[in-house]
Formats: sequence, structure tokens, C-alpha cells
Amino acid sequence: MELGMIGLGRMGGNMTIRLVRGGHHVVGQARRPELVAAAVSAGARGAATVGELVRMLAPPRVVWLMLPAGDPTESTLTELGGLLAPGDLLVDGGNSYYKDSIRHAEAAATKGIHFVDVGTSGGIWGLKEGYSMMVGGDPADVDRLSPALRTLAPSPEEGWGRVGGHGAGHFVKMVHNGIEYGLMQAYAEGFAILDAKKEYGIDLAEAARIWQKGSVIRSWLLDLTADALKDRAALDHIAPYVQDSGEGRWTVLESLDLNVAAPVITLALERRIRSREADPLVEKLLSAMRQEFGGHAIKSE
Repeated sequence: MELGMIGLGRMGGNMTIRLVRGGHHVVGQARRPELVAAAVSAGARGAATVGELVRMLAPPRVVWLMLPAGDPTESTLTELGGLLAPGDLLVDGGNSYYKDSIRHAEAAATKGIHFVDVGTSGGIWGLKEGYSMMVGGDPADVDRLSPALRTLAPSPEEGWGRVGGHGAGHFVKMVHNGIEYGLMQAYAEGFAILDAKKEYGIDLAEAARIWQKGSVIRSWLLDLTADALKDRAALDHIAPYVQDSGEGRWTVLESLDLNVAAPVITLALERRIRSREADPLVEKLLSAMRQEFGGHAIKSE
């Protein structure tokens, strides 16, 4: 199949290279010329603009976007809406909000353009391990895209699948990332408790190594944590500042809309937000209130 790949970032570039190795014809485009050059060196054809990419693909076209959610995806989809023809297929493989994907599918349909949303997990390890892909869209469109999905997945029949109609792929990926927040927080808190037991002098890397085999809590995420703990000194240079890319927030909001309690995911999100407060007012007010009503001592900075 012919495939146009827009947004050759760290994940998108790897996906392109994997597709080229799988024997598919790929045209790649990105804002950064060096990313296009890297894809070309792997066997793809390069395009300088979105318009050129569309012209280089034989209809009916398949164009896969790997762009950040929000304006980059919105503006590119708008541009493609004026360039593609009825029967072409648009694929959003980024982390878009699922309600936006429903809207994008509806807008594409008015022009006869098909749309599939692919929630993609795997990050920088995807090229080596394969990508987990949660797919939303019409069955016929997913079937049309299946050669690419089978090539990119860990194996042709594993790690990918259609989970529902338009928006379902990004909805499942959203919840996937919410779960990820909770798992990461649990691992981090557990190792912090181990580290706080100073009289034992527990080797955190060794504890992680033991847990990797046979333990109920073994996982790929634990494997990555174990690698991070091998160089404990490197952690001393990392600021306790944790970003979030949005999916955890969307998951929490969805849990409220659905009346489904999600305290672990919610607290994990709140901890990330708290990590970014350089001068937190909350604890200062708590200390001040204790002094006001009980005369308790306060600690000055």
C-alpha cells in the first residue's frame, strides 16, 4: 500500500522506517528537513510540504498524521481537507481528544474522505518492540489500513485491533494513559518508601531486579524503572517536576461525566500538578491556620 506520513517525529520517523522495511511505499513530510532526510535514507520518499506529499501519492490515498494534539493536528487536518479527494483515508495516530476525533471524522465525511483514529503506544521503543495500536473507525476503513497496522504491531495479529467507531481508538488510548499515570505513581511511591527505611540501606536497583522475575508486580514499566535506578546519581540531577500531556486530565474528566470513581488516576494526576508548584500556597495556609486556631509553631523558610 502507499502511505503518506505527516509529522516524522521520534515516533513517526520510526514508524516510517518500519513501514519501509515491511515493503510498503511511504512518502514522509515534516517541518524539520532532517527528519525527512532520515526517512529518505531508510527508503521512503520525502516531501517538502503537505501539498507535495498529497501529489506524490496515487489515489485513493492514505495519509497518516503523527502530530501533537491540538493546533498542529487541527491545522493539518484542515489543510488536508482542501487537498484530498473523495475516497481518500485520513489517519490520526497522535494523542488527540476522542471528541475531537469524532468531530474530525464528521468533517471529513462531508467531503467523502474517510477517517480512522489510532491511539498509538510504544514511544521510542516502538521500532524495536512494535506499537500497541487502538483503532477507531468503520470496519472497512480499518481493514484497508490493516497492512500498515500489521507491519507496525508487535506481530501481525497481536497488539492492535479495532475497538469501536470513530473516536473509540483515542478514547481507549486516553484511558490507557490514565492507567499509566496510576502505575507510575505506585512504583515511584513504593521505591520512595524503600529508600526512606535508612537503617536497611536498601539497594533500590537490586529490589527492582528481584521484582522483575516471578513477582506479581513485574511489568515492562518496572523494567524501565529498574534501568533508571541503575544510575542513582543521575536521579539527583532530575528536578522533581512532572509534566502531563493531557490524557490523564481527560480520563479524570470522563470518569466524572460517567460517575465512575477513579481515585488512583485522579490522585496521580494531582501529584503531577503539585510537583510543578515552585512556591505552594496550600501548605503555607495550612500551617498558618494551625497557628491561628491552636497556637501551633510554624517553620520559617
